[in-house]
Amino acid sequence: MILTKQYRCIHSASCACTKGHLSEDVIFLVFQQLNWNPKLIATLSCTCKWFDDLAKRVLWKEFCRARAPKMMLDLQSSGSHSVDGNWRALGKLLIYCSGCTRGGLFNSIQIPGHFVYRTRFSRTSGKSFLLPQCRTDVLYVSDPCEHLDQGEEGDVGFFRGVFKSFSMSKVRKMLIKKGAQLHPTEVCPYCKAKLWSMLQAKMIPQSASCRLGAYEDCIEYYVCLNGHMLGICTLLPLSDSEEASE
Repeated sequence: MILTKQYRCIHSASCACTKGHLSEDVIFLVFQQLNWNPKLIATLSCTCKWFDDLAKRVLWKEFCRARAPKMMLDLQSSGSHSVDGNWRALGKLLIYCSGCTRGGLFNSIQIPGHFVYRTRFSRTSGKSFLLPQCRTDVLYVSDPCEHLDQGEEGDVGFFRGVFKSFSMSKVRKMLIKKGAQLHPTEVCPYCKAKLWSMLQAKMIPQSASCRLGAYEDCIEYYVCLNGHMLGICTLLPLSDSEEASE
């Protein structure tokens, strides 16, 4: 059954918004003045279903465009008006380091997730995380978020990324061709989709360790069905990392 759009609260009878809302245009202008503050968008989303729907469709999209305009323009340049997954998931990926839980994806350590003020995502760096036969794919990858003295062997770095048009990528086709298995229990912390292990599929190139400044045998990352990537590495000491980059 097709339902008409309801411009009133549909959350609960006790919600304070039962008398209606401001128009979408007014809310758009308010958040534009607030520079698409992600904490306020998240707070608004919790108010009721109408606000949550507006945030998913409009506000998170504008946040992503404001935070990483060139990257968003490229991700949408294939002709789609959306992105793989959803705008809220992409917005979270831009500003949230997922960390890890003991017994989870990276089961050796326990590091809580946290928000980061700003992270640089690079398309050029993304090439280093792809096998040579897949380097026509477009992958944006963040600089590693460093957690000092957190790992068993030293400093730990978390990184994350996103593919452009992952459903048509060579990486996805190779994962399917290899018969790679999806993780039986864990899901993407950004969009809740199932995950492929790139380590298990033997699709992590040596160039990834050079780009991260990490030990070659201490890198692991996953890619979800929507093309979001999250990974962990053990970082080289600063002097060793500088020598490796040279």
